[in-house]
Amino acid sequence: MSLFWRIFALNAVVLGGATALLLWAPVTVSVPVLLTEAIILVAGLAVMLIANAALLRIGLAPLDRLTRLMTTVDLLRPGQRLPEHGRGETAELIRTFNAMLERLEHERAASSARALLAQEAERRRIAQELHDEVGQSMTAVLLTLKRAADDADEPLRGDLQQAQEITRGSLDEVRRLVRRLRPGVLEDLGLVSALTSLTTEFATHTGLRVVRHFDVGLPELDQETELVLYRVAQEALTNVARHAEADRVEVRLTHTDDTVVLAVADDGRGTGVAREGAGLRGMRERALLIAATLDVTSQPSAGTQVRLTVPVPRKQS
Repeated sequence: MSLFWRIFALNAVVLGGATALLLWAPVTVSVPVLLTEAIILVAGLAVMLIANAALLRIGLAPLDRLTRLMTTVDLLRPGQRLPEHGRGETAELIRTFNAMLERLEHERAASSARALLAQEAERRRIAQELHDEVGQSMTAVLLTLKRAADDADEPLRGDLQQAQEITRGSLDEVRRLVRRLRPGVLEDLGLVSALTSLTTEFATHTGLRVVRHFDVGLPELDQETELVLYRVAQEALTNVARHAEADRVEVRLTHTDDTVVLAVADDGRGTGVAREGAGLRGMRERALLIAATLDVTSQPSAGTQVRLTVPVPRKQS
């Protein structure tokens, strides 16, 4: 039954019932209307309106469910669908909406993949330029300052040596940026070595205690999956340093027969609700690239945990 005929039938039931009561009920209306008759008529009208509202709510319930889903749907959390029941206009609308969600999820995943691949290419380009241009120029400045300091007398020698230390610190910062932009360890030595290097540098730079638990015998992962795992760990650690006010961070990399799980947990203040900032949404977009699931839990005064579950296809025997 179409939505129009469903609403028409519901109203017809209510109006037909009211008409039947008027025909067969021993109630008359005087002129002028008596108080008891007015009370009966008003009570009958109230009953009729209540019945009509109840029946309409039942008839329009699928649209209410669809409206609630439309206000909460998030393309970064794929798989949200409205149950399809029955036939007619409402069921067809639900099916169309579900098909639209599936199409948008595929398009979003494809566009995110293109954007993130372009982002990684740009990171590699910037890292290369920092290494080749800025890094070499600062190295040349450092050598020049050293020669000048060796030939200079006090107090100029002290000033030049201080300039050397400032330049050396800036050069170390440039090299750290290069490693963050382009994780060469990941390409050369693999995921575990890259995460070890990342967490060691993080602990040195922030002063936080980092505990690592990496399973042995991890399944072989493709380059894109390893890069997503590395970037999610990197962003999670950055969020800890910026927002968590933590003293300890635990990084775990475990696996089962068909999944690899990365978990980054801190003992910071937590919020009870994980806020969806740019960093967290970026992690969700990366997770979509490899069909992974990202879960973020935050407990007040108990810290936050970022958990990335990556499906690993089983090898055919």
